[in-house]
Amino acid sequence: MMQSSPLNVRRAIIWIGRLSLGGTFVYAGYSKLFFPSFIPWPLFALRFSLSTNLSTFAVQVDSYKMLSPGGVSFVAHTLPFAEIILGLLLLIGWRLRIWASLITLIMLGFLGVVSRAYLLHMDINCGCFATPEPLTGMTVVRDGALAALAVLMTVFAFLEARQPHPWSAPEKA
Repeated sequence: MMQSSPLNVRRAIIWIGRLSLGGTFVYAGYSKLFFPSFIPWPLFALRFSLSTNLSTFAVQVDSYKMLSPGGVSFVAHTLPFAEIILGLLLLIGWRLRIWASLITLIMLGFLGVVSRAYLLHMDINCGCFATPEPLTGMTVVRDGALAALAVLMTVFAFLEARQPHPWSAPEKA
């Protein structure tokens, strides 16, 4: 007889975190790359569209007034790709503790930046999903909830890694 169920609260939170955070990160990265000026045809316009979208995102990053121009360019040109890759790796679940830790650090960073801008009463675009979204208290609450989910998922992933999986654990007689 098995000692524990293969599904418990920790594993359910890990799954919910993987699906919601992974999906959110993939969508956020994709929207920053393709949504503001998506041009499907002709294909040569796709390069122009990507560069335009990354420039638009760079303006949004610069509006937070935290980075030098070089830092703004670096973040604007790497963050969307990193979000897509990390989101996919989180959805896949391979090396979950590594990717969950990175996602948690990024979410805590996003929460800090958004909270700072909100507390300074900056009237700027959030820049989260490439749609014009003003920075409000709900943006801070949303980022806080996602950061809390990321922390829980990471902690539970480390706790679950210490215990044998119930299907592979030897039965006690």
